[in-house]
Amino acid sequence: MTRGRSPIVRPAGAGGPPAARHYGENPPGPVRAARRLTKRAFRQREQAFLAEGPQAVAEALSCGAKVSDLFVTAHARSRHSDLVTAAEGAGVPVHLVSGEVMEDLAQTVTPQGLLAVCGFVDVPLDAITRPALVALLANVRDPGNAGTVLRTADAAGAQAVVFADASVDPYNGKCVRASAGSLFHLPVVAGARFEEAVAAMRAAGLRIIAADGRAGRPLDDPGVQAWLSEPTAWMFGNEAWGLPPDLVALADEPVAVPIYGKAESLNLAAAAAVCLYASARAQRVHAVTGQDGM
Repeated sequence: MTRGRSPIVRPAGAGGPPAARHYGENPPGPVRAARRLTKRAFRQREQAFLAEGPQAVAEALSCGAKVSDLFVTAHARSRHSDLVTAAEGAGVPVHLVSGEVMEDLAQTVTPQGLLAVCGFVDVPLDAITRPALVALLANVRDPGNAGTVLRTADAAGAQAVVFADASVDPYNGKCVRASAGSLFHLPVVAGARFEEAVAAMRAAGLRIIAADGRAGRPLDDPGVQAWLSEPTAWMFGNEAWGLPPDLVALADEPVAVPIYGKAESLNLAAAAAVCLYASARAQRVHAVTGQDGM
């Protein structure tokens, strides 16, 4: 693909069949503005990000997110006409673009043909009220892992995910895709200082548990299982080195996910899934039976 000659067609809904045009280095405003959002600095400045694929677009529209533009290829417009109609009904400008332009905006090998420009959805730390289950991400750098943890937290019924200041941008394109729409479902805090996040969760009545492979107490310890029936905030660290000792020291208890086989360890997303679902199960058992979720 020659970057200097990106073809684009007139906005969907314009009269007559769309005719391809070439804009060289100066594509029209909406495309140029959307392309800038692939960079974090521009996302922060514009307070906007790109959500790619029918799942993300559908969730953005149904959850009431601020969608300012929708880009769609001819094939995707035919295949997902319901989403295009919903966007148009909500007053969102819909732009019919070529596959080359979609590849440029989506930055994926095989784009799905739908991409929305959405306003930021994160909330301040003090907006997280009466939580029972929260994921705190410290120094999590891989956007795919971070997005998967966000998706898992949503599935487990968590009330919030906190991306502390040293973690990846939750609006990174890979993170948004990995969340599979969950970014729009539950409160996300971006850029909070980790110490402040821990203090806020503790003040809200949550027990702070650090997921630490070096911990002496395993997740299946009866005492740990009893804790999990209470409101809990799980601390998860970097993919390569986990949680440093100074952050583990902020927790009420460090807990290890037990390894029963010969695997050296679990990756971050898998470990987070085990921990979050252990809490979700324990809390639900306690709510129904009044017993610890063992």
